Amino acid sequence: MTLDEDVLERVKAESRTRGTSFKATINDLLRAALLKPAPASRLAFPGGATRMGVHPFLDYDDIEGLIEYGEGPMHR
Repeated sequence: MTLDEDVLERVKAESRTRGTSFKATINDLLRAALLKPAPASRLAFPGGATRMGVHPFLDYDDIEGLIEYGEGPMHR
């Protein structure tokens, strides 16, 4: 494995701070990075949600009716 110079220096400094070997520090940092959940921004849909309110005339249990209302009668 080849590390960029700036990364190498940061790992060496972290190793000194922790008082652990270079190898142990690399393994700990990699484990921590790999176990960290993905940022929410990667999982979110672009554009975000829009509040549309509640429409009393819609039956929210009728999925087909909701799709037709949202996309029109020719949605198929």
